[in-house]
Amino acid sequence: MKTQRGFSLIELLIVVVIIGIIAAIAIPNLLASRRAANEGSAISSLRTYHGAQATYASTYGNGNYAGPTTSMTTQAFSDLASVNLLDDVLGTGQKNGYNFIGGRTASTSTSPAQFTGYALMIVPFGVTATGTRVFSVLTDGVLYSGAYGDIVTTISGGNITSTGGAPL
Repeated sequence: MKTQRGFSLIELLIVVVIIGIIAAIAIPNLLASRRAANEGSAISSLRTYHGAQATYASTYGNGNYAGPTTSMTTQAFSDLASVNLLDDVLGTGQKNGYNFIGGRTASTSTSPAQFTGYALMIVPFGVTATGTRVFSVLTDGVLYSGAYGDIVTTISGGNITSTGGAPL
């Protein structure tokens, strides 16, 4: 009679437990890396948006920026994508775990045109959060970051004002 050699059930269970411990250590780091990459992409996308708005105002808008004048929507991004100033993915208003919205005010005889853009996490909380900060950019090109709900931008009376957040 032949004797068969192999791993015992206890040895296999020990290997499975070790793999589980390694996974428990590695997965949170992987998720944190993904959130950091999404945030970097959001910052870069808002910088691209700022440059596209400046180009739009000087070439298509006669001094005015793209987007709606009464609310913040994805229309500003789709308007810029329609004239090939933004790529089609960013033009949808959603990219790498962030939603992008923008708004503007028109120029008047007493005030210049202004615009703003926001990057908001698609999933703001929990294990599957797509980022830990929100970002905004104003006409002057300064990027602001803050926790979810920290940055408040309002469009009223022909002016765009922003409160909260810290400049990057």
